[in-house]
Amino acid sequence: MIMLPSAVRIFLCTRPTDMRKSFDGLTGLVHECFAHDPLTGHLFLFLNRRGDRIKILYFDRDGLAIWYKRLEAGSFQRPPTAEPDGIELQATQLALILSGIDINSARQRKRYQHAGSISTKGENQVGST
Repeated sequence: MIMLPSAVRIFLCTRPTDMRKSFDGLTGLVHECFAHDPLTGHLFLFLNRRGDRIKILYFDRDGLAIWYKRLEAGSFQRPPTAEPDGIELQATQLALILSGIDINSARQRKRYQHAGSISTKGENQVGST
């Protein structure tokens, strides 16, 4: 399980990304896709067209950092969405994507929710956003 501070949000760019992009190119995509400042400390994920490579851009105390992974076989699963630019993920969804688990078939069991955050039917799916 990936342990992130509760203030850290995770964003996935739903457009296929040219993996030749580095800090400046990915920073531009953060502004385009999410209208966020990449220096916030949030994680910004980018997948290539084939889905076998992922880059995660984040601010690490004193500068931007990129985590990059290339799969030798298989691909990372993009969550189903109608959003053309990007979506926000839960840390659990990120862990499932990086582990190669099908997020469409994974279901989260019922848990306590604070009265101010009552979910509607179907939101307990791990793959839903």
